[in-house]
Amino acid sequence: MMKKIAVVLSGSGVFDGAEIHEATLTLLAIARNGAAYECFAPDVEQAHVINHLTGEVMPEKRNVLVESARIARGKIKPLSEYNAKNFDAIIFPGGFGAAKNLCTFAFDGINCQVNADVEVAVRSTVDAKKPVGALCISPVLITKILGAVHVTIGQEEDTIQAVREMGGQHEKTTHGQIIVDKKYKVVTSPCYMLNATIDQIADGAENVVKKILELI
Repeated sequence: MMKKIAVVLSGSGVFDGAEIHEATLTLLAIARNGAAYECFAPDVEQAHVINHLTGEVMPEKRNVLVESARIARGKIKPLSEYNAKNFDAIIFPGGFGAAKNLCTFAFDGINCQVNADVEVAVRSTVDAKKPVGALCISPVLITKILGAVHVTIGQEEDTIQAVREMGGQHEKTTHGQIIVDKKYKVVTSPCYMLNATIDQIADGAENVVKKILELI
């Protein structure tokens, strides 16, 4: 039977939503490795909207689910509808949306709050002993939820320290490398937490997906 992986998006665009390269290359890796995917996102308002040309905050409001639907080509469900029983694994691409919309790490650091639907999704998947993938900055929200988990966000010292202060074990990595927490079946890779090219992002996404399929 074809394996099915949930992919959780956090908007559309690196500065206020899901990192589009990481998201689409994750979907591609899932398909190319013989599995199926379904996209989810929280049905909540974005923390703010960033003009990706100028970097300025824009005076408007957008919805995370609606914006994520751009990447998913409209085929997406509210994260509140996610049921771990119906999936073999769950993956969180990165982008600032993971640290602004899925949790508040970008604003509050180690004192961040995690979106309730995100926490339920992660905990229910872990309780079912199914793998969790996290790219780029997303491992911080996994660490906030699980505490003593082995992850990587690459080599950025301030974020590494935050992971440790939240109870996580961090290992430095470079392009395409993954870290696997055997207890929780959490697979992480740094992606754009490093100064990376799109083919290096593809390597990271591919390696995370392949390892997750091995763990299923």
